[in-house]
Amino acid sequence: MDVIEQYIISKGLKPGDPLPTEARLCEDLGVSRSSVREAFRQLQALDIVAVHQGRGTFVSDMSLRPLVKSLVIRASLGTDNFTSLKEVVEIREVLDVGLARKIVESMEGTRHEELHSITDVMIAKAERGESFPDEDIAFHRGLMQSVGNALVEQLMSAMWIIHMAVLPDLPAGDQTSMIATARAHRDMLLASEAGDVEGYEAAVDAHYAPLLRTLGNLPSQQN
Repeated sequence: MDVIEQYIISKGLKPGDPLPTEARLCEDLGVSRSSVREAFRQLQALDIVAVHQGRGTFVSDMSLRPLVKSLVIRASLGTDNFTSLKEVVEIREVLDVGLARKIVESMEGTRHEELHSITDVMIAKAERGESFPDEDIAFHRGLMQSVGNALVEQLMSAMWIIHMAVLPDLPAGDQTSMIATARAHRDMLLASEAGDVEGYEAAVDAHYAPLLRTLGNLPSQQN
């Protein structure tokens, strides 16, 4: 597997580029065909290569899907799902706070109508006692896209998927907390457009505080 990884790197192959046939790789790398097949199997599991029957093997987009799958299973099979969710929420908050300055710099002086519409829907849903997961992820994706860092976007999406995989086990929050969380998203947006880094960071804290408080008050859940 390592040899083929080094081959991809040394040749400067990009996602979508084809890899040579098994026979060619055996010849070029001096390894057996069974070794190449096993390496392809492992690399496909890691989303580094994609094998298409009848077309060949290609460099994959190397997403974080394998990481997400393993972390979802880890969180689901752990002895304390709520602790796992708390860890994920803390990572999400670290991403938001850590990128605060970049987000504010990219958003300052602008008005993002789509994000304003999303926060309006979030607040309206919260005031009706409804959850707003679709709007939540859309909002954070919009903010992260302003940074222009594809890996950050993938990490954020990965943490969200894990978050949602464990969230159904969490007791429903009270409406006051839902409204506070929804309004905190609007405050994050307004602060970023105003160029207010401290205001943005305060809004991030307000966003995650209700959920972290709920998780902190729950007893350990043993599966």
